[in-house]
Amino acid sequence: MAELSCNAFLGGKVQIWQPVRGYRAGVDPVLLAATIPARAGQRVLELGCGVGVASLCLAARVPGVEVTGLEIQPEYADLARRNAVENAADFTVITGDLQQLPEALKQQQFDHVMANPPYFRREAGTGATDPGRDLALGGDTPLSLWVEVAAKRCAPRGYVTFIQRVERLPELMAAMHLHLGSLELLPLIPRPGRPPQLILIRGRRGGRADFKLHPGVLVHPGNAHQDGGEDYTPLMWDVQRYGAYLPFDNAE
Repeated sequence: MAELSCNAFLGGKVQIWQPVRGYRAGVDPVLLAATIPARAGQRVLELGCGVGVASLCLAARVPGVEVTGLEIQPEYADLARRNAVENAADFTVITGDLQQLPEALKQQQFDHVMANPPYFRREAGTGATDPGRDLALGGDTPLSLWVEVAAKRCAPRGYVTFIQRVERLPELMAAMHLHLGSLELLPLIPRPGRPPQLILIRGRRGGRADFKLHPGVLVHPGNAHQDGGEDYTPLMWDVQRYGAYLPFDNAE
């Protein structure tokens, strides 16, 4: 793989090796991991784990959780394994494709399944020049298959959680409605008065509760970026710096 950098997450609790060029993880997988209500002893699957940011942030927040990741790109899967070792995390990485799920995963079920699928439809824009970044942003696997695989690997009464762009919410909700119940939606509000660009959505295997639309959680406090300041709300700062839990039903 090309040149790498080692970047700190959760205030340095998690150290991640990732490519200098190509797809680089930002805040989105951190927020995804923060919403997973896992407990010690439970098993979690991340579909499309990349270099392992979400999985390792979750493992740092919940000691004793067992995490497995599936990653299609061998170079990224190898980095995820390296990151697991260097962060001393119980994180197993399997190289494979959602569309041809490895047999090792077909025999397992998990208490939680989480995913940060590509945000853009392959046919809707120009691909990135870097292959890793192109696949991470655009991918060929439909969202409906991401949801179907996640639901099948989720244990009864377990949870499936996705982070995605708001434009793709209709197709994501339609797919989740077919396979899961008790759907909950948490919008991420970038700044006061602005519409959400990203959403977090959760469903439960066998759930029967009514759909819940939670109040959006504010990411940045002001109308513009504050140079030299902490440009996050206290809640978002706690999530990113200290690994705080971000519950769907207690957003501020």
